[in-house]
Amino acid sequence: MADFSILPPALIVDDEPNIVELLGITLQGMGIAVTGAHSLAEAYARLAEGAPSLCLSDLRLPDGSGIDLVRRLHALHPQVPVAVITAYSSADGAVEAMQAGAFDYMAKPIELTRLRRLIAQAVDLSRLSPVGSDGTQRLVGNSAVMRRLRDDIRRVARSNAPVHITGESGTGKELAARAIHASGVRHDKPFVAVNCGAIPEGLVESELFGAEKGAYSGAVQRREGLFVAANGGTIFLDEIGELPMMVQVKLLRAIQERTIRPLGASREIPLDLRFISATHRDLQEMVVAGNFRRDLLYRLDVVRLQMPPLREHPEDIPQLAEVILQRIGGAQYHGAPTRLPAGTLERLGSYAFPGNVRELENLLERHLALQQDDILSEAELTSSGGVAPGNGMLTSVSARVALAALDTAEAVLLRQMLEQAGGDRHHAADLLGVSVQSLELRLSRLSLEEIA
Repeated sequence: MADFSILPPALIVDDEPNIVELLGITLQGMGIAVTGAHSLAEAYARLAEGAPSLCLSDLRLPDGSGIDLVRRLHALHPQVPVAVITAYSSADGAVEAMQAGAFDYMAKPIELTRLRRLIAQAVDLSRLSPVGSDGTQRLVGNSAVMRRLRDDIRRVARSNAPVHITGESGTGKELAARAIHASGVRHDKPFVAVNCGAIPEGLVESELFGAEKGAYSGAVQRREGLFVAANGGTIFLDEIGELPMMVQVKLLRAIQERTIRPLGASREIPLDLRFISATHRDLQEMVVAGNFRRDLLYRLDVVRLQMPPLREHPEDIPQLAEVILQRIGGAQYHGAPTRLPAGTLERLGSYAFPGNVRELENLLERHLALQQDDILSEAELTSSGGVAPGNGMLTSVSARVALAALDTAEAVLLRQMLEQAGGDRHHAADLLGVSVQSLELRLSRLSLEEIA
């Protein structure tokens, strides 16, 4: 067991003396000194004496709310982890506490195994340097927007609060999720990424939660499930808006109760997970349309992280291009150039990149494969939908030509991906990094629905 004796005392705040005593015994058994308080006023008096190593506070106190204590601690001592423990296990209280700065929560009656795990995580968090265990290095760019994004990720990493990442396709939402995981106390635990739109609807529940042998037709062996595979670490639910309604209900319970029941199982499995979700869709609109549960969105969207589109930080394109060329050039095209000519970079900077960083990567890889000399020509960039320097507007004829070229290129790509996926549209959508619905719309627009 780690030596916690060098830590300052932990602060326990609860109006029930027996709860303070129980928590104190548990912490002292782990080698952590304890000081107690039975009201908000007493807690503030203890804080005036010095910062605790960690704080466990009841949500409802006789003279105020534990959330006020969370805010006070977060303002005065942001490095001190604080968790709320309450008999009033409402979603509102837990979510509000984490939005105020709490790193986690626990409901009474207190489960000692989970309590010890929470305390160990709190101690690890208190020892985590604000800039140590930094997993943001792969988020390339020195623009103000990217520096702010890395700072936000480091702050978000210092809690167990669910994170919802929004942004256009190709902006790097999974990369941000991995950076959050790598920057926190779970960095040495599993990270499991799930594309919710790539799993056939009939298999989503068993893939996520697991299934016992014989739980359904075709279940010839026990399936562990991705939640169990990620237990102790982080699960990243990409394209969360694609989850069927029935699975949304089960996911909500998993987040609230921290347990899951595999299909056909008689017992529940306790979970110790950090939940990160992402989508390029507007979940609020889906809630209004009746396609996404409002209560689930409330539990997922505790902390929101917005990924910026590439057009908002074009000054990062040279550095991004160099990093991408080094990676794909070194792995596949030995001796390929790792820097682009200044003229090419200027043209790239004037392009809107609707597909964001993923489009930049695809563009560079395509030209490495097809061209030995100039990686990008002005004509090619213009035909891809960009605007050539010195020409603020395309003519109507050239615009139609450009659009026709885009449609042709998209049709070729869709045919190739479907062929590679053996006609499985879920697999093809996964390869493309889009939802099945998005793939179907593209096929319909290009009159390719007949493709098997």
